[in-house]
Amino acid sequence: MTPAPRTVAIVGRPNVGKSRLFNRLARRRISIVHDQPGVTRDIIAAEVQEGGYTLLDTGGLGLQDANTPTQLIHAAEEQVAFAIQTAGLILYVVDAKEGLTGLDERVTLMLRRSRKPIILVVNKADHGAEKVKSPEDLYGLGFGEPIFVSAEHGNGEADLRIAILARLGPEDTTVPAYDGRLTISFIGRPNVGKSSLSNRLLKSERLIVSDIPGTTRDSVEIVFDYQARDGRLWPFRLIDTAGIRAATKLSTSVEYFSRVRSLDAIRQSDVVFMVLDAMDGVTQQDKAIAGEIIEAARPIVIVVNKWDLVYAAIRKGALTQYRNERDFREKFEKALFERLFFTPGAPVIFVSALTGHDIERMLKAARALNERLDRKIPTARLNQTLIELCERTPPPSVGGQRFRVYYATQTGNRPFRIKLFCNREEKLTESYRRYLEAGLVQEFNLDGCPVHFDLVGKKKQPVEQRLAYRTTRRQAGTDETEAASDAFGGSTGVMDD
Repeated sequence: MTPAPRTVAIVGRPNVGKSRLFNRLARRRISIVHDQPGVTRDIIAAEVQEGGYTLLDTGGLGLQDANTPTQLIHAAEEQVAFAIQTAGLILYVVDAKEGLTGLDERVTLMLRRSRKPIILVVNKADHGAEKVKSPEDLYGLGFGEPIFVSAEHGNGEADLRIAILARLGPEDTTVPAYDGRLTISFIGRPNVGKSSLSNRLLKSERLIVSDIPGTTRDSVEIVFDYQARDGRLWPFRLIDTAGIRAATKLSTSVEYFSRVRSLDAIRQSDVVFMVLDAMDGVTQQDKAIAGEIIEAARPIVIVVNKWDLVYAAIRKGALTQYRNERDFREKFEKALFERLFFTPGAPVIFVSALTGHDIERMLKAARALNERLDRKIPTARLNQTLIELCERTPPPSVGGQRFRVYYATQTGNRPFRIKLFCNREEKLTESYRRYLEAGLVQEFNLDGCPVHFDLVGKKKQPVEQRLAYRTTRRQAGTDETEAASDAFGGSTGVMDD
């Protein structure tokens, strides 16, 4: 593997402060920081603007934790090896308070074999080189002058940044052209196959995949090109995320922050793939996750994974309630939209991460949806459609009055923003809002695109002003009605409907 020259990997045994140092250098809280060893499992990447390099955070090498399955420990260590091969420079982090341990010696041997440039970073050195346990051992490692830092308090940060840039050399200041990459993310419950789908796209074992729910803790961002069947390359940026558990089931702060990262990935995505398990159907948690995506106003493609299991079960006669695969699809989609009624027109793609079934169709749906987001809706047709929708199904009466739309115009895209001039904002019920949104999605072929209404109601006048207006009308007579209306901000029509 050819290393990336401006890629810096942070490596060390568990719990020496690698993730805290990563966040400090990236100037953002990206990696989860926790006292529990083994929190970081996948490789986490961030672009460091000062110096123009990519920083990688890795899991701890040699983790021995009864709460972490052995296969996950091995998988995490494979990711560290991947990062070492990829990096052009390695930050080897040790603990100033504990000194070097037998595990540090094991890491040292691995790094020596890599023959990569290494900066020895002594973390938790709150007082610089003072009070460091066995400082003579540090020089014996053969990695040159150590840099003493405190990732928690920022001590030594400037020295470390200078050392990194000195090793990397000057950056190429040529401004790259916008790559036009479509940012996508797989969002869903734990263990529905999000990382497996990511690896299928990347055609590698770049992400840790395990049958154990919760393997992925952080969001991982990767750039890749997918070669379609016609030979063209489709540019994407992929965010692989942790599974989103129900808020009531978050047992640790680590799981809480994993959930926060996943929700943040939704907001960063151009198109969100919501992943469901074909064998489980739509669960209550799936419904809650779909609500999070709609709340963030992101376009959505519903991906039903593990189609290979359904196909095999039907062929074996295990799912007797379905006549064939087509019958399963139709009934699944019907049940899906009965539960996810607030995702009108979202494309539904049945895929298999294991076999690759319809993976390209899934990506094609995302590309089509992304192009759809830039459409302009003709104002005249928009208003005519709203009139027809309201005539077909009149709004419900709320407090003796019905919601009424006077005029509408599109004011933005991504999401589609429609400004509605109406009588009273509070008269629009949630169910009728969904009815109007679904009607617009169907009429203008906006399947999967979010639609947001900005309501502008008639200004409600104070009681005293309305009484004064009525008195003026009675006194002025019919010839002066219009002048009185202007004087009190009213209208010649209905004021309070």
